[in-house]
Amino acid sequence: MKEFLDLTNKNIHLRTAHSPLVGYWTLELGGLNKTFHIWKYESFAQRTAVRTALANDQAWKEKYLSQMLPMLDKQENEIAYLVPWCELGSSEKDGVYELVTFNMKPGGPAVWGQSFKAAINAHVKTGYTKLIGVFHTEYGNLNRVHVLWWSESPDSRASGRHYAHEDPRVVAAVRESVQFLESQQNCLLVPTAFSPLK
Repeated sequence: MKEFLDLTNKNIHLRTAHSPLVGYWTLELGGLNKTFHIWKYESFAQRTAVRTALANDQAWKEKYLSQMLPMLDKQENEIAYLVPWCELGSSEKDGVYELVTFNMKPGGPAVWGQSFKAAINAHVKTGYTKLIGVFHTEYGNLNRVHVLWWSESPDSRASGRHYAHEDPRVVAAVRESVQFLESQQNCLLVPTAFSPLK
C-alpha cells in the first residue's frame, strides 16, 4: 500500500490537471488495503472528455498507470450526485472521515427522500460530527446513498455517536427512515497527504 500511495502522491498532479479531486482517503476500518476517492465533473460530457484526455496523456500513462496497474487488485466506480438539499462541505482542520453507505428500498428519493433527509438533519443538529456530503448513485448500485462525515478523531466520532443514540430527535428520525433501509455499512477513512479534504 505504501508503494502505491507514494507513487500516487508523486504523480497525482498529472491526474488533477484534467479534473478536480474532491478527496482521497485510505480505509482504516471497514476494509483494508483500499483507497476511496471522489472526483468532480460538471457533466457526463466533461467526464468523457477527461477520460479521452487521460487516454492520450503520455506522462500519465508512463509515469503512473503503467507502474500502478500491477499493484491494483480490484477497482470499482460509481457515478453519484450531491443531493439537492446538501452542499459539499469541507473540514477546517485535519481529522478522519466516516463514509456510511445506505442501500435503500427501490423507488428512489420520491419514496424515502424526506425521511432520509430528516434522519441526516437530526444527526447534524447534535453537532458531534460535520456533514461533508450526501451522494445518491446514478450509475452503479441503484438506490444507494453515501453520506460522508468529518470528525476530529475516531474517539470523538464514537462518543458523539453514543450521545446521538440517546437523543430522542435522532432516535425518532432514524425510526422513521429505517423502514426504507435494506442494508448499510460504514468505513473509517483517513485522508492522504494529497487529499484536498483533510
